[in-house]
Amino acid sequence: MTAWAHSLIRISNYEVETLQKRLAEITARKASAEMRLAVLDAEVEVERERARADANANMLLGAYLNGWKARKGLAEADLTTLEGEEAGARDALTDAFGELKKFEHVAEMTRLNAIIAAGKRETAAFDEMGLRRRVS
Repeated sequence: MTAWAHSLIRISNYEVETLQKRLAEITARKASAEMRLAVLDAEVEVERERARADANANMLLGAYLNGWKARKGLAEADLTTLEGEEAGARDALTDAFGELKKFEHVAEMTRLNAIIAAGKRETAAFDEMGLRRRVS
């Protein structure tokens, strides 16, 4: 493999690895946001159950639900943002991986062409040696 091809492949591998790490980090943040939404849903169910059993809690339930809706809205907005980031990161990773495969293909074709050219030179040398023997 030529030095330029090796360098391009190494750089592309680094880019793919960096994008994989970025995607993993985004996926972890997305899982955390989904967990936060699940916790919010569980908390509201607990508060509603408490309000059914306690008259004082029932009076405060409306205020709690207003705050809960605001927190849930923020969590849903965060999740939507993270889903967009995840889609962008996946697209970037796909593109980077495609570039890496192109460079690897070019390097392999260069290597195969060099082998073919060496074989042709060797065949030409043997043909020339055969012609010289025949002439002698």
